[in-house]
Amino acid sequence: MRRHILCLGDSNTHGYCADPADGADGVLRRFNEDERWPCLLQKALGEGYLMLEEGMSGRTTVFDDPVEEGLCALAHLRPILKSHRPIHLLVIMLGTNDAKERFSANAYVIGRGMERLVQQAMATDCWGGARPNILIVAPKSIEPGVLTSPVAGEMGPRCVEITRGLAPVYREVAERNGCHFLDANTLGLDCNHIDFMHLTRGAHARLATALAELIPTLLP
Repeated sequence: MRRHILCLGDSNTHGYCADPADGADGVLRRFNEDERWPCLLQKALGEGYLMLEEGMSGRTTVFDDPVEEGLCALAHLRPILKSHRPIHLLVIMLGTNDAKERFSANAYVIGRGMERLVQQAMATDCWGGARPNILIVAPKSIEPGVLTSPVAGEMGPRCVEITRGLAPVYREVAERNGCHFLDANTLGLDCNHIDFMHLTRGAHARLATALAELIPTLLP
């Protein structure tokens, strides 16, 4: 059996393309299988691995969205994990949507949500008899241009500050719970200049390259 790598995330895992000129299938507003990072990661790692894409726009760690239902990762985590078992590595990149103004959460509270998510994953029977193996990825911080973008009202005036604070909080969560950690802000990723929070096609490629180097070192 190939190594199952489950990529749990939001729109930046699903491959949302905010700039139609940046993607080959721009009218669909989603990067295609030759562009988004989980698919590029699959190609880089090869046939010994199976990338399982679980990205959804708007997804949060633990918050129920009062505007759109079904976006809480915690509520759906157990069936997601068990449907793909055995899981050899769970990669979680979430937290950007938790910074929306309507959730009134700071980086510390979002970190508690990530920790709750991690602990639920560890307690789920999906690891094939092995120890839980989780990589927490702190997402690329939202850029200041968002404050004058079309999504400014959705995200609120504190979203940039909040997402900048996620990496150190997530690092502590990883250390406390025996998880691996990667700060996507160290990889030189770019956001588009429309909403300033979604990764460009080039950023998807750079993230895939970094993960392709890291992931083999995290598996026995």
